[in-house]
Amino acid sequence: MPEKVLPRPAERGEVGARSAPGEGASPPSKQLVNAPHPVLASGSDHPLSASGEREEAAAPPKRHGLSDIPAEEPEVYRMLCRADSLGVFQVESRAQMTMLPRLRPQRFYDLVIEVAIVRPGPIQGNMVHPYLRRRQGLEKVSYPSKELEQVLSRTMGVPLFQEQAMKIAIVAGGFTPAEADKLRRAMATFKRTGTIGTFRDKMVEGMLARGYERDFAERCFGQIEGFGEYGFPESHAASFALLVYASAWLKCRYPDVFAAGLLNSQPLGFYATSQIVRDAREHGVEVRHADVNFSNYDSTLEPGPRAAERLHSLHRDMRGDIRTTHALRLGLREIKGFSEDDALLIEQHRGRGYDSVRDLWLRTGLAPAVLTRLAEADAFRSLGLSRRDALWATQALRRAGDKDDLPLFALAEPGPAAREPDVSLPPMPPGEEVVEDYRMLRLSLRQHPIEFVRGELDRRGVIRNERLRTHPNGKRATVAGLVLIRQRPGSANGVIFLTLEDESAVANVIVWPDKFERYRPEVLGGRLLLVRGPVQNEQNVIHVVAEEIIDATGLLARLGEGPAPEAVARADEVRRPQDRIDHRARGVRRHELALDSVAEHAADLVQAAPGSAHKPARRGKMRAAHPPQLDLKDGNFR
Repeated sequence: MPEKVLPRPAERGEVGARSAPGEGASPPSKQLVNAPHPVLASGSDHPLSASGEREEAAAPPKRHGLSDIPAEEPEVYRMLCRADSLGVFQVESRAQMTMLPRLRPQRFYDLVIEVAIVRPGPIQGNMVHPYLRRRQGLEKVSYPSKELEQVLSRTMGVPLFQEQAMKIAIVAGGFTPAEADKLRRAMATFKRTGTIGTFRDKMVEGMLARGYERDFAERCFGQIEGFGEYGFPESHAASFALLVYASAWLKCRYPDVFAAGLLNSQPLGFYATSQIVRDAREHGVEVRHADVNFSNYDSTLEPGPRAAERLHSLHRDMRGDIRTTHALRLGLREIKGFSEDDALLIEQHRGRGYDSVRDLWLRTGLAPAVLTRLAEADAFRSLGLSRRDALWATQALRRAGDKDDLPLFALAEPGPAAREPDVSLPPMPPGEEVVEDYRMLRLSLRQHPIEFVRGELDRRGVIRNERLRTHPNGKRATVAGLVLIRQRPGSANGVIFLTLEDESAVANVIVWPDKFERYRPEVLGGRLLLVRGPVQNEQNVIHVVAEEIIDATGLLARLGEGPAPEAVARADEVRRPQDRIDHRARGVRRHELALDSVAEHAADLVQAAPGSAHKPARRGKMRAAHPPQLDLKDGNFR
């Protein structure tokens, strides 16, 4: 095999990596790419500094900061207006993604408002829709009085910030500065002491006495009460908006760096690894499998194709915006149960690369069980070994105490009788490969699971999720997908929001409380759902309103049956995997399980999705139902 030239790994905490060849590529010259996290730069070919490895004439990699980011780039705002904000600080939630196409930020102060408006304060004060109508030109901008115009001019006459609520209390409610300060403290301690209500009569009556309408006065005080739940002062929102722009700029210009930073910071709040990986691939980033010869513990960057030439149709208008020229190599941290200490041993002893499973074992001293885990994760591809071949090789290793561990016999050649005969293992079916990818990595870079059951879904009249963008508004449709997220925000009055993913796109589903009660087992326990209902499309914010929900999880058992159609690979995953049975307690070896029990592992494709990510689960908490289990006797899910 060709000699592998691998420079030192990037230091921990950096979104940087050595450059390494892709599978099947010839080794490039040594190259180092590294930078701090988050990486922020202005306008070079890549925000990571690439230089020859320790060449005397080369300057050290430059570290970049927030001040290096070019301000007010229209390309960044165009991306946000499409709600292309997965992973972007503060605007990654369902509520924020729904708001972005409506608010359509065009400048920095619009981001300040975006951050602040999706909060209980403005929502409970009924300030959100009046502001949107005025911003969209559907309602005339007006002010309750000339004195309040100075207070509300930046927000089109609608109070959105804590400072505005306090100024209204002083200017229109007749509060003294000392009383306004008491009001501020009451807002901060409302949930704990409930004292804010003592100011209601004074403020409402004071505003009525000065000629303001009761409705406006009560809405203003309702907003103040909402701040007791959670609301933003303008200064706080401005600080957050700076980070929104910075992370959005990085995602827009260098999605490879952005994805690497997110992956190395997992676990995060909303999105799991597979969703981040899928988003990066749709933005043209080539994502490469974890491999013992190329991967560090963290995800790293390698020379790769230009992302702008590989964009998904959803993002084709970003062709001139993206500057990425690197591929993303998944780190060994993505392997389920793989420790950082074991990954560091692999990095430290790699040298010019490993040439066999035995070579890796002898140089690192890793336990055979750890090597088996690597084989199950298909991390020996660079050695030309399939998952089954690698599993076979790990089982052939001598165990601790045999002659390989004794210095006297370390160089001894085994005799003919001791050599393992060559075997030809049958190839693993594509569906089984995907199942094992999900079992060990919780994602697959091969095919999406829905591709294997698309024929059955077509027969049931299920459309691909990507067709929702052109589906007539108000017309019914049937969609299907793996359940990525279940959310029930505390302020949504019991409404459930589902995110379903198929091989083409995601579909956002609204489940009203009465439908949730009717289809509770399906909503809480289903892993593959079919949903039928009318499509709502408002300013390209698309939802399917559920009228009927069917649990089709049983279709996933087909993934091990026969060849699957060729298609563009997708990544997908849902968080919080279920606890699995320890099959070793039953005397079944893990490699035997991986080779023989595809149906049993089909359930690993989709784990129970989380509850609301908007706020802690004290209110509106959902208890996940026990997921369906496959009965191996008759092949049915129960």
